[in-house]
Parts: sequence; structure tokens; C-alpha cells
Amino acid sequence: MIPHDSIVALATPSGAGAIAIIRISGNEAITIGNSVFKSIKNKELTQQKTHTLHLGHIMDGTKTLDEVLVSIFKGPNSYTGENTIEISCHGSTYIQQQIIQLLLRKGCRMADPGEFTLRAFLNGKLDLSQAEAVADLISSDNEASHQIAMQQMRGGFSNEIAKLREELLNFASLIELELDFAEEDVEFADRTQFQELLNRIEFVLKRLIDSFSVGNVIKNGIPIAIVGEPNVGKSTLLNALLNEERAIVSEIAGTTRDTIEDELVIGGIGFRFIDTAGIRETQDVVESIGIRKTFEKIEQAQVIVYLFDSAKFKVSSSDFIIEIEKIKNQFPLKPLVIIGNKMDVLTETDIHTLKATIPNILLISAKSKLGIDELQNTLLSFVNTGALRNNETIVTNTRHYDSLLKALDEIQKVKFGIETNLSSDLMALDIKEALYQFGMITGQVTNDELLGNIFANFCIGK
Repeated sequence: MIPHDSIVALATPSGAGAIAIIRISGNEAITIGNSVFKSIKNKELTQQKTHTLHLGHIMDGTKTLDEVLVSIFKGPNSYTGENTIEISCHGSTYIQQQIIQLLLRKGCRMADPGEFTLRAFLNGKLDLSQAEAVADLISSDNEASHQIAMQQMRGGFSNEIAKLREELLNFASLIELELDFAEEDVEFADRTQFQELLNRIEFVLKRLIDSFSVGNVIKNGIPIAIVGEPNVGKSTLLNALLNEERAIVSEIAGTTRDTIEDELVIGGIGFRFIDTAGIRETQDVVESIGIRKTFEKIEQAQVIVYLFDSAKFKVSSSDFIIEIEKIKNQFPLKPLVIIGNKMDVLTETDIHTLKATIPNILLISAKSKLGIDELQNTLLSFVNTGALRNNETIVTNTRHYDSLLKALDEIQKVKFGIETNLSSDLMALDIKEALYQFGMITGQVTNDELLGNIFANFCIGK
């Protein structure tokens, strides 16, 4: 059921600022706004055109609360599809609360998290995947995640799914028609064309499913674990990458006793660097806990950066090689970047020996910030941004990914049914389930629990 009561919320971040925007949406939004607004030109908001601005004062009886600018958006030509007004007031928290409390007394209620966008969905202004992209757009903190959210909010993903669903629905109708004439043993759905359609749907679904591996890391940031023995410069490297003194650096081995995390954007992609406690045998209880956490973080990381003191390679080369092989064997599926630190104290002969002994090694000086650009380019190479550059649809939402997997499973069942001459009634069940999964993505099939889970993660006022 679509609610029609009027809701109000602060649409800008809470706290003091230059300007704050208070949003009201609902059938009586303009009427309620008009009851507290006094135009400097004595205009009635209820008589004004949509998409217009009006200067005046918010009045609580005879008391002036603030001078404001009111924007009018009449439904259905508004974000929510309902009558909406936005009050731009001064950013004092006192003024914000006074205006909101006044509007509550006039008949509004406080909006739930994401309720404005929920109403936009319920009123057909957005489909469900577009509504979810709104939240992703708000939380985007790098160029890549922003680009993906914009593409999905504009309906790129929705359009692709809707097209597949429509074509499949047409054939489903023909299959259902065959069931109505089952006794006459006729085929209305051309099995060859149907097979071609299923192949095309399967191809698109696999592409979208494969894109999730890229989309997920772009949305959440790529976790990079920086590991190595104590006092080889892990914290110095983290500080050099972040260009700030984020981690404590000292000559004392075991200084970093816990993991330290921070984020950096490289080439428009977010990376989450994890500076871990040095790995060594120790009797220190606290340091041992940090080392245990190090291995936990390596499990969570997508890429491992192994750092060692290249100046000590001559003396301990076999130990370093054993440690590198140990990490490779323990985490065989994770990319490993091997970095020799303190290259500024090496001779040309030392550098040649290192590169000959350890293929693809990167030599840097974290303290002098030498080789940091090359390291950043290497990390960026682990992200397949081809789809991003080509503006292809990239899946970032776990819920969408799950529905795509289930839809693919049903499509493959239908394909198997055609190949084995399965009866139309059994194939129709699989087709219906595939259509159901497509509908779950766009919101053509939904329930209150699903909507509650999705919109509960939105901020209030959006």
C-alpha cells in the first residue's frame, strides 16, 4: 500500500552549516508548507507553479523562525512522485529543529530511513535497482564507484535486465499457450529461436555475474595486506602511500602490535591498506595477538604485499626466499607483490643480484618515497577496469548477484529441458522462476521484508 501522509526530514547532513535543507513530501506537503510560510510578496504556495522558488519567512504564529527559500515540486513531477517542498534555511541546528518541530505540529511525521526514495520506488519514479544505486551514489568515495552508481541510477542495469525479462516473458506466454492446447499436441514456441534466446540470456547473465568480482572491490575498496618481519618499514611504507604520518614508526621491532587500516584512491579506484604486526617468533603476549590478527587480515585481503629489508638480503637471502615460498604456499590464490625496501643503500651489483634472484621484485625506499609510483601502478594492474572504461554494466550489489546466479541456474535448467525434450509444463515452472529472479532485481516482485531491509540502510532524508 502506498502511503500518502506527509513526511519531513533534514535532507542535508546533521550539524551546523551555512545552509540546511528540510524536505517535506506527501499529498498535503504544499498545504502544510503554506501554513508556516509567509512570502515577502504575499504569495500563496498552493497557487504557485511547480519547480519554482519563493523567498519568505517561516512563521510560528507571530514568531519569525528564519528567512528561507522554498522550492515547490508538484507530483508526479518530483523525486518522490508526490507533492514536495524543500525549505532552504540557515544551517543553525537550533533553526533546523525549530522548523522541523513546527512542521510536525502541523501534521507531518518524521520520515523513516530512505522513505523518500521508497516512495519514489512505490510511485514508479525508480525501479528497485535504481533506488539501491541512490544509496551507492551517496556513499561513493572514488571516481570508479561514483561512475558505476551513476550508470545504475540512470537505469543501465535495469534496462538490460528488463529487456531479457521481456523476451523471456514472450516465450513463456507461448509455452503457456501450448499447455492450453496440450491435447492437440501443437508447438507455438519455435524451439530453435527459444534455444538462441536462452543462449543469449545465459551469455549476458554470465557476463553480469563475472562483473561482480570487479564491482564488489570497486564499491568496497580493494584490501591490501602489508606483511613482513618486524622493523622492515611496513609502517613507513603505509605512511608513504598515504602521504601522511598515519602509522607509528620507530627502530624498535614490534612497534606495530595491531593492524592499522586506511584508504587511498589510486587511478579512481579505492584501496584499503592494512599495516600488520611484524611476523616473528615472540614471547610477548600482546605482540602474539597482533601476529595472529595479521594472518586473519591476510585471509581477508585480496592482494598481499610482502616487504623485506633489501639491505639484509646478502646475509639472509635463503631466509627471505623461504618466507616468500611459505606465503605463496599458504595463500596460493592471492596475488603476491614482493618488495625490497631501503633500495637507497644498495649498490648496482646488489640491485642486479636481487632482480636476478627474485623475478618481478619491486625495489623501493619507503623513507625516501622512491618507487612508490611504480608500486601504485602495480596494485592498479590487479583491477580489471576494462568494463569500467567501456561503460559496461557492472554488478556491485550482493542481492543482485544472488538473483543473477539463481536466474542463470533456472535458464540452464530450461536449456537442458529443450535438449532432452522435457514437457512444456515442467519447463514453464523453470521459466517462471527465472522471471521471478529478474523481477526481484528490479522490484517487479517484492515484499515488505525485502523493502525494509533495503531502505533501512539509507540515510534519513533520502
